[in-house]
Amino acid sequence: MTENDPGLIIGPLGSGHDRLGFHCGVPSLDDYLEKRARQDIKRRISRVFVAVEPEFPAAIQGYYTLSALAIELSQLPEVLVRKLPKHPIPAALIGRLAVDQRGHGRGIGRMLLADAVKRTLSVSNEIAIYAMVVNANDEPAERFYQQFGFTRLHARERRLFLPLKSF
Repeated sequence: MTENDPGLIIGPLGSGHDRLGFHCGVPSLDDYLEKRARQDIKRRISRVFVAVEPEFPAAIQGYYTLSALAIELSQLPEVLVRKLPKHPIPAALIGRLAVDQRGHGRGIGRMLLADAVKRTLSVSNEIAIYAMVVNANDEPAERFYQQFGFTRLHARERRLFLPLKSF
């Protein structure tokens, strides 16, 4: 496995995955996976996808969550609002994305993000989804998403978006 090809498989979080063994260095992201992810799946609040190595399918190398969201027009840049209908716009939310500390620098975050966009694009052929939205916890996370074309929804928040028409 190289940095550009981590050789991972991404699929839904299951009961055989070791949630307790995952440590990304951000306590809220570790706690979510350990304590709340399965509940959110059962309640249909979000879907959780994990990256694992084929040789060690229980060990989670990274994860992301995906759910539906409506963006209020007041949150969008004015240049876009003029071109949109006057009601909330459908979007997909990547609420969390984290990589285990042992996997930092291997391209796992890029792979997870690409998978989330691919899943969203495939669903957008069946239901309308205007954009991807992400919550960036801090400045490094914000820079990570910006390198892939995400821009801030609002100047005072770290919520970013990417219109799917760019694909």
